[in-house]
Amino acid sequence: MTQAHLPPLRLSIQGLPSTFTYDPTASPEVLFRVEESRGYDARGTLWSAGFFEVTLEAGQEVTLCGSTERWEAIQALQAREVLQFEHMRRHYLLDCARTPPDDPVAADLAIAADQFVITPSGRIHDMARARAVGDDVRTVIAGYHWFTDWGRDTMISLEGLTLTTGRHQEAGWILRTFAHYVRDGLIPNMFPEGENQGLYHTADATLWFFHAVARYLKVTGDRGTLAAVVPILLDIVEHHVKGTRFGIGVDPADGLVRQGQEGYQLTWMDAKVDGWVVTPRRGKAVEINALWYNALRLLEAWTREEGRAGDAGRLGMLAERTYRSFNERFWYAEGGYLYDVVDAETGGNDTACRPNQVLAISLDHPVLDRARWAAVMEVAQHRLLTPVGLRSLAPGHPDYKAKYDGDLRARDAAYHQGTVWAWLIGPFVDAWLKLHPGELARARSFLQGFVPHLGEACIGSISEIFDAEAPYTPRGCVAQAWSVAEVLRCWVKTRG
Repeated sequence: MTQAHLPPLRLSIQGLPSTFTYDPTASPEVLFRVEESRGYDARGTLWSAGFFEVTLEAGQEVTLCGSTERWEAIQALQAREVLQFEHMRRHYLLDCARTPPDDPVAADLAIAADQFVITPSGRIHDMARARAVGDDVRTVIAGYHWFTDWGRDTMISLEGLTLTTGRHQEAGWILRTFAHYVRDGLIPNMFPEGENQGLYHTADATLWFFHAVARYLKVTGDRGTLAAVVPILLDIVEHHVKGTRFGIGVDPADGLVRQGQEGYQLTWMDAKVDGWVVTPRRGKAVEINALWYNALRLLEAWTREEGRAGDAGRLGMLAERTYRSFNERFWYAEGGYLYDVVDAETGGNDTACRPNQVLAISLDHPVLDRARWAAVMEVAQHRLLTPVGLRSLAPGHPDYKAKYDGDLRARDAAYHQGTVWAWLIGPFVDAWLKLHPGELARARSFLQGFVPHLGEACIGSISEIFDAEAPYTPRGCVAQAWSVAEVLRCWVKTRG
């Protein structure tokens, strides 16, 4: 949101008669050191409009109120009422999430989750269409302060933000809204602020959509939504098999999904600055093919349930071929883990040790042969795991960056080159529990580093990223949807 669009902040005193003296003053020039370190304009003044005066005596109470609401809304409620309603709202959220009274971490995360599920402004067509069929419109803000709603983030976050918190109806609204926007077999990567049309430059958001639908159906059993989306999902598969935008499509030679177009960053590792795509990963990316296999198996089961045996049979054959090719092509025997990209545009296969490979185990239908799970997870645990998520690149690689700092170019160069991402702890815990079923206490231990973090950065929420080395300084957005969602989901999953 630009400064021109910021609503005015209105201040008032409630409780006793008060006066405001308009006395505008400015401080001498101040150096803002954080802005300076990030390469931004870092010098300016602090301005004050004036001051309030109120006389207090023993036993009296006064409240300074700040709000961006209109004056009539501010004056409609007293401060005590506002506080009471906020307590009621929080208790409602905790009741919906069935949060135990002795679990303050789950309580903080359930309340934090609510901040990301919003009714988008300006989407008049969405609202009209949804309400015509008895729905409403919800979307997910990917992070604060500067992200809008992103398809990938929404699909990864949906389970933790809505299903884990008992907000099943809103999950359905979100899924049906995104289903409406499928174009050429893709869901939007993002909606620019205030716009109705999405941007479609993503190779993985659409495949995460299958995952989100599966988790929604598991909780709700909503056959109506399933029947509505199956034709859309079949169309998505058809477009991937034939090939669609941005070079996304199945290679007929081996049945694996390839992707890539010059100037675009199509996977979640999507940093781009001044035309430089930092980690293009053009070729056949490991997590794209894990998601593709998972999508095929999910849709195979759904079409069979819907009486579409012919579609189910074809999907099963596509899945079998993907499985065979994946296990033939992605195993990096020398390293004991999976290539990050095969048939990379630079030639050959990318041996960078990245967390994307964990998805080959963590999803509902793992594409990696079970015999190799332990090796991959041992590498992930020893080279990528930190107390606050997984590194995006293992130490020792020439491109590894231990810190996310400096100007925009320096930060983007480190964004997926070692920087820790909190959301990745979700797939890690899922995969680890497949190898160690029932060891909930050990799995919970991988989440403990987030507990003290709830008291720093944005209080009660979880940051987007962290430095790759101790002390794992939080960076990026101070409150990130998929960080909160995946930690909350796994916190509940590992509850003994």
